[in-house]
Amino acid sequence: QVQLVESGGGLVQAGGSLRLSCTASGRFVSINAMGWYRQPPGKQRELVASIASGNSTNYADSAKGRFTISRDNPKNTVYLQMNNLIPEDTAVYYCNADARVAVLASLVYNRYWGQGTQVTVSS
Repeated sequence: QVQLVESGGGLVQAGGSLRLSCTASGRFVSINAMGWYRQPPGKQRELVASIASGNSTNYADSAKGRFTISRDNPKNTVYLQMNNLIPEDTAVYYCNADARVAVLASLVYNRYWGQGTQVTVSS
């Protein structure tokens, strides 16, 4: 019903910047919160940042001061601007969206995930 497509990952040197984008498409009524998670090699997936439909934001401590999450509601797109990257930021980054969809005769919120985009920061 809802597809999320991420872009913008890649290889960057420490201190560099990357901007991730994620666009939602498909059959949904609206999108509430959107966010970015990451999964470093050998570790569990963790929250990086999230943004509500009203643009209130939440950041992991590791992202505060370096990353900025934003969204373009008419485009159903969420962005993650990452500055001053460090090797510890190396991970697969996933976006998610809480979309309101029609299920039978009801409207429900489901969480959808993108396929992930690799970010590698070299020292």
